[in-house]
Amino acid sequence: MARPDASPTTSASPARGRARRAARTALPLAALSVAAVLALTGCAQGGARADERPAAPAASSAAPATPFAGSNCGFPVAMDAPPTRIVTIKSTSADMVAALGMADRIVGAAFLDGPLDAQLFADVTPPIMEGKLPSQEAVLALRPDLVFAGWESNFSADGAGERAELAGLGVASYVSPAACRTADVPGPLTVEMLFDEIAEAGELLGAQDAAADVIATQRAMLDAVEPSTAGLRAAWYSSGRETPYMGAGTGAPQLVMDALGLHNVFGDIQETWVSVGWEKVIERNPDVIVLVESPGNLIEAKIELMKADPVLSKLPAVQHDRFLRVDFAAAEAGVRTVPAVVDLAAQLRALGLEG
Repeated sequence: MARPDASPTTSASPARGRARRAARTALPLAALSVAAVLALTGCAQGGARADERPAAPAASSAAPATPFAGSNCGFPVAMDAPPTRIVTIKSTSADMVAALGMADRIVGAAFLDGPLDAQLFADVTPPIMEGKLPSQEAVLALRPDLVFAGWESNFSADGAGERAELAGLGVASYVSPAACRTADVPGPLTVEMLFDEIAEAGELLGAQDAAADVIATQRAMLDAVEPSTAGLRAAWYSSGRETPYMGAGTGAPQLVMDALGLHNVFGDIQETWVSVGWEKVIERNPDVIVLVESPGNLIEAKIELMKADPVLSKLPAVQHDRFLRVDFAAAEAGVRTVPAVVDLAAQLRALGLEG
């Protein structure tokens, strides 16, 4: 599951985000219910292929004309009105669009990190594009006015197309700010940066009221979480057999562990993700291990690997099955991050490790 830009950290700074928001007028659209936010990590459902669905699903409501202008990973993004035909690449972007009440505007969802979330997509199943990263030809065939991607690398000549070329064809592009690597590179992820990213997505989509509701609900969810006081040390194991890929000190895994009261054993490394040797994991001896689920990289396979190893199997966390489970889409900054904190806190309680 290792990937060239697999260490997204944060969104734009809160001050910069607030300044951009102050420069534009907030206009209302549909809001996300508390129940929908609480169920972001719920069961999933499948979707139809892009060529099995009409290319232009009707929007549930007319969007007010809301101009958007800003810098996104150093690339200028300007839209005269909210998008009505959106291609999403990666689960984080599809989830964000759906959480803001615009799932019916997704004309193609690509490169998903797992099944669609059943609650977010309860009423609309967007067309699922075949393969992983779609080609520019496949993207343009859907006639989008916005391509919303989870990673900068999704935009390339071999992928969905270069951003400048798409702009020349009248197609706006946007990357989750936490994943910026060429410019507007964020610092360590904070809760305020996460919420700032949701607010900016609301501006981009003309769904400011929905974004405000999501933020308010998620603040309340975080306030209700009681961090562990047991002084537990944790490792966030994402992928890799020979060389494990671990959550380090600047991204969503660190934010989640902080909120849970867990000490990240690789939190001293100023990256979002880091490849380390198993000897480092053994040396740092975590009390609990967070395991990430993704297609082709299942949690049970990780457990089997550790239990079969003559040294790893002797770690107390492995011996006593002190594992926490999280979906890959919740391991990257987005609308699933806070619900993941709530879910993992419940898992800690079930293990008797909340302190």
